[in-house]
Amino acid sequence: MKKYSIFSLVRNAVSYHERWSEAWRSPEPKGAYEVVIVGGGGHGLATAYYLAKEHGITNVAVVEKGWLGLGNTGRNTTIIRSNYLWDESAHLYEKSLQLYEGLSQELNFNIMLSQRGCLNLAHNQHDLRQLSRRVNAIRLNGIDSEILTAGQIKALVPILNCSPTARYPVLGGSLQRRGGTARHDAVAWAFARAADARGVDIIQNCEVTGIRRDGGRVTGVETTKGLIKAGKVGVVVAGHASVLAEMVGLRLPIESHPLQALVSEPIKPVLDTVVMSAAVHVYLSQSDKGELVLGAGIDSYNSYAQRGSLPIIEHMLAACVDLFPIVSRLRMLRQWAGIVDVCPDASPIVGKTPVEGFYVNFGWGTGGFKATPGSGWVFAYTIAQDRPHPLNEPFSLERFHTGYLVDEHGAAGVAH
Repeated sequence: MKKYSIFSLVRNAVSYHERWSEAWRSPEPKGAYEVVIVGGGGHGLATAYYLAKEHGITNVAVVEKGWLGLGNTGRNTTIIRSNYLWDESAHLYEKSLQLYEGLSQELNFNIMLSQRGCLNLAHNQHDLRQLSRRVNAIRLNGIDSEILTAGQIKALVPILNCSPTARYPVLGGSLQRRGGTARHDAVAWAFARAADARGVDIIQNCEVTGIRRDGGRVTGVETTKGLIKAGKVGVVVAGHASVLAEMVGLRLPIESHPLQALVSEPIKPVLDTVVMSAAVHVYLSQSDKGELVLGAGIDSYNSYAQRGSLPIIEHMLAACVDLFPIVSRLRMLRQWAGIVDVCPDASPIVGKTPVEGFYVNFGWGTGGFKATPGSGWVFAYTIAQDRPHPLNEPFSLERFHTGYLVDEHGAAGVAH
């Protein structure tokens, strides 16, 4: 990392950073690469980085139709955790969380990791039984998780309405203390800079318009900057997975939906953990700037639009006020939506396809950001070795033929 003196910082500030060196290069695409990664979000950039770092494959291009991180990477609510029910999911998300825990040091970039804990609430006896089952399964996989009483939750989150006469009384909950948040932009920037430093070409404003095939093998991608030949193509996009797959004749069991989030005007610190409730359909955290960050479930209709409907916002705010009455007079600062690709079992597709040299990393639904480094790590292995890593082997496309699904509809707590 280049070091700057105080005089250099002042000089560049006065010049509006006109001479500030770029964090990564913006090269024109070469005619051919060993690997082309389609999608310049966190997963795609992580894949490129681990291809270079772990497998020595540096003749790699990441092509992105816009600017880096403007898709779901820059539109999520920044939550990270690994408290998943099924073994297959638990191992993959735990790998990702472990990578997150060392990412700032490895990439020499502060991703603002805050392991403030992730709390799931139970509002009835059924919720408590389900959470207890999940906690036991999670702990059997060696992942931290614990059950809290209503009293312990009140001590942890004083602003939460724990009155027994509340509309949704809090009977208990589960807590993963290693869960929390990270800065989503910083994760993308860190992987981009680290991949660039290892020789990866990051090509922005380069939309893929077609994928070339020679018989049963992929040979390259057609883009708005011309044809780019490639020995292997890995597609890591969110929101348009089916569109890209159709370019090689694949039909995927994926639906795309808007997923909304919003932030309030900033207030003083009142919440130092992530709180989620499946029963009232809302999750809440507080950013370092003081904004309350809210999310809820997906819009029920299919859409590629990065916007959502008013009923979701109304439901989200009503649920939030039920749980946290002190926020009732806050004003909404801004609202946005991403596009999530959801598979029938709410788990991703990561692996090879029937088209030789064509690999996909799709369908993360609402769990994409928390999986970023782990997804890139296993996808890089799959591309480099032409076979899945044991961590992503259960998430192959073939599972929809064999019936060995990884049903994680309850994993998000609210969104799946």
